[in-house]
Amino acid sequence: MKTKQLGKTDLQISPIVFGGSVFGWTLDERASLAMLDDLIDRGFTTIDTADWYSRWAEGNQGGESETIIGKWMTERRNRDKVTLITKVGHDMGQGHHDLSADYLARSCEDSLRRLQTDRIDLYFSHFDDERTEPEETLRAHDKLVKEGKVRYIGASNVSAERIEESLRISQANGLASYQVVQPEYNLIAREPFESSYAPLIRKHHFGAITYFALASGFLTGKYHSESDINKSRRGGGMKRYLCDDARMKTLRSLEHVAADHQMQPAAIALAWVMANSDVTAPIASATKSKHLDAFEQAVSLDLSENDCHELVDAAAVRE
Repeated sequence: MKTKQLGKTDLQISPIVFGGSVFGWTLDERASLAMLDDLIDRGFTTIDTADWYSRWAEGNQGGESETIIGKWMTERRNRDKVTLITKVGHDMGQGHHDLSADYLARSCEDSLRRLQTDRIDLYFSHFDDERTEPEETLRAHDKLVKEGKVRYIGASNVSAERIEESLRISQANGLASYQVVQPEYNLIAREPFESSYAPLIRKHHFGAITYFALASGFLTGKYHSESDINKSRRGGGMKRYLCDDARMKTLRSLEHVAADHQMQPAAIALAWVMANSDVTAPIASATKSKHLDAFEQAVSLDLSENDCHELVDAAAVRE
């Protein structure tokens, strides 16, 4: 499978990045290892996780996803075949987002230990931390880069304005700088990506790995009514979509285009994001092998101009 260069870095990533939030949550360890095997056998070699995954699940404390990925890479001896992304800064019990220098250093060591590796290819500031000055965070990131523990850094869930401020600080002080952004982007959540992040991406030649490409599963076509919500442990957030006429119209349009191509709706939703030249790759998760079929369909598909018009005309831009 052809990989893509990530912005100005020398990282090569899959056209779709696998979202590791399912490991240790909707997939237990055994199922997670099988999914990872299936994933890499199909040529998808980029995995996105975070120290926080999956702290929200009952009985979990965070780090479950990283631990499973680390076990898999060690047992399969395939670390050099994987582009590994993880994140730091989410609330891990301290009651707030945290990008302070001491915390970042400790968290990186914890992630490396769980992942059973000596390096992280791309390390994201997961959320902004208004308690910590950007210079402190960047100096901590810079130290990790110079020590070889992190290759590149990125910003997820950080405003475009705050990223610009961070870039000025990095340039003025000769520090490692953000090279990749990770905002939300999909057919029904097009803002603030299109108005705020896309200009930033073009200006600085950033890479962009966007999350929620399938709108938490809504754009798979699995959910059409409230009775469908219980089909999945991840269905709890669907009600806000099902009660929105504009979003349901988008789903119907998506399903129409999918039927024309004889593909899964998820494949069309992923292909639409991939068709945006400002996006390097979307993130998507899967819990069954058949879900990965949609990944392969999306990679093989070039949406027509008519397809794109139909999808965009149906989609409602959300602020």
